[in-house]
Amino acid sequence: MSEPPTTRGHLTPGPRATVTRLPAPDDVTHLVRQLWVPEWELPAGARVEQLVLGYPVSNVVVEPEGVALHGPTTRASTRVLSGRGWAVGALLRPAGVLLFTDSPAGLLDASAPLEVPGLHRAVLEAMAGAAPGRDPAARRERAAALLVDHVRARAAAASDAAARDGVLANRMVDLVEAGTGVRGPEDLARELHVSVRSLQRLAARFVGMPPQLLLRRRRLQEAAERMRADPAADLGALAAELGFADQSHLTREFRSVLGATPRGYGRSRAGQEPPPVPHGAVPPRRGRRGPGM
Repeated sequence: MSEPPTTRGHLTPGPRATVTRLPAPDDVTHLVRQLWVPEWELPAGARVEQLVLGYPVSNVVVEPEGVALHGPTTRASTRVLSGRGWAVGALLRPAGVLLFTDSPAGLLDASAPLEVPGLHRAVLEAMAGAAPGRDPAARRERAAALLVDHVRARAAAASDAAARDGVLANRMVDLVEAGTGVRGPEDLARELHVSVRSLQRLAARFVGMPPQLLLRRRRLQEAAERMRADPAADLGALAAELGFADQSHLTREFRSVLGATPRGYGRSRAGQEPPPVPHGAVPPRRGRRGPGM
């Protein structure tokens, strides 16, 4: 079964981009969490900025300029929209990452081009400007289906061992995101019935960052979401609930990653709802390219 889309990683709204989210087909839900297709057209000289604290995952993104794999991020970043553009992305599950790179750690806060000209040409054709009578939804669905077909083709050539380990890596990330009683790597290893060292190897191989950083990111995303909803929240109680040592620890981590205190961020974003886009997706950083999905 495909998962419902989530918006936790977006910290400020992005109201001027239309984003279509599509569930992954059942046969690839162990490889792809969801598909996302942003499109935007801004007036000349207009710019829209989005603050993103993406979930630590990788994305395959097709754009007019080419195809790239974008690795997980360790900090909040600002994505700038301008002009007109689109992207077609696949938010990968850990089991899908090794289909595109042998070293996700090498893509931490970075991206790399993928040489798949056939996929690029096909998606370009599918996303070509709307013709009279052409259904925009069908255009997006066709482009996303082409990307899914490419994932399927890579999966068919993958080793059985990688597939088995990928299932465990998926469960690791699911436990982190669920946030139920897992406060540190030891808790996570115990839930997965592996040693802490095995857990560290699993995270490095399939995600590209250590388990502690995965847990830290999840806690900060939750803290940001809660402060946006209630800027007057009790920071001490929130810190205890999310597994921070104390309120000072929460404030230090929040500031180091997001550049603001929890209270300051909450007050600046009070009442703003997150946009209807998936968390974690990270298109390229140049101004005319995609929003930080």
